[in-house]
Amino acid sequence: MRGQRSLLLGPARLCLRLLLLLGYRRRCPPLLRGLVQRWRYGKVCLRSLLYNSFGGSDTAVDAAFEPVYWLVDNVIRWFGVVFVVLVIVLTGSIVAIAYLCVLPLILRTYSVPRLCWHFFYSHWNLILIVFHYYQAITTPPGYPPQGRNDIATVSICKKCIYPKPARTHHCSICNRCVLKMDHHCHILPPALSKLPTSLCPSFLSSVALALGALTVWHAVLISRGETSIERHINKKERRRLQAKGRVFRNPYNYGCLDNWKVFLGVDTGRHWLTRVLLPSSHLPHGNGMSWEPPPWVTAHSASVMAV
Repeated sequence: MRGQRSLLLGPARLCLRLLLLLGYRRRCPPLLRGLVQRWRYGKVCLRSLLYNSFGGSDTAVDAAFEPVYWLVDNVIRWFGVVFVVLVIVLTGSIVAIAYLCVLPLILRTYSVPRLCWHFFYSHWNLILIVFHYYQAITTPPGYPPQGRNDIATVSICKKCIYPKPARTHHCSICNRCVLKMDHHCHILPPALSKLPTSLCPSFLSSVALALGALTVWHAVLISRGETSIERHINKKERRRLQAKGRVFRNPYNYGCLDNWKVFLGVDTGRHWLTRVLLPSSHLPHGNGMSWEPPPWVTAHSASVMAV
């Protein structure tokens, strides 16, 4: 079958090449030369219409699965409301069970010092959970400002068709670009970025037993100065440079301790008490659009940025 197709297409391609060759010569008939010029013009127009600097296999797959993505995004968008209600109901149920069932047992069996410790710790934990969860679900994750030309950008969003600052990615659930986006969390209505998550570290640490694996995973990412998306990007970049005999270094890794300070918004020593151990609605570190280079970045490479 393939051999018959090649036999049929072979003469046609040969005739087309002869026509193009005659079209280049001045002695060919005007009609033939006009047909060749129109053919070349049409080919240029077709290429210009199909040209896309972001084109590639990934773009083709995204375009093919766009209806599926749309359906999933619209269905998942409502999951956030359901999960928030479930979190509130489950948290309220646990508090009610603790007061109605556990507290009478503790009052009868625990000593006074132990009772005071449990009373202080449980209510401190409850206050942190309620306060930081409320802050997390009511604080916007941070979006790139619109209509400004003085912001350093590294690429153009294929969905928004708008400049993206460094570490900014598009959230298909929110249908907007999010500064330093990590992932879309369904127990928090907005997309979760590392910009506002300093508002809820106590909430995450308080449920570490229930979300142990997730807490450890994000603790590793925070220690490396990466988001979930940047981990995959940096992994590909590390392999690409390794094939060339070069070493990849994350331009946003300030060291383990400094990475945690940036994440928690700790600028001074007393902030560990006022911003981490106590309820705090402080603003996150930085503006989410520009990032200071780490100490290992020299002056001549201070402009290194990761998309």
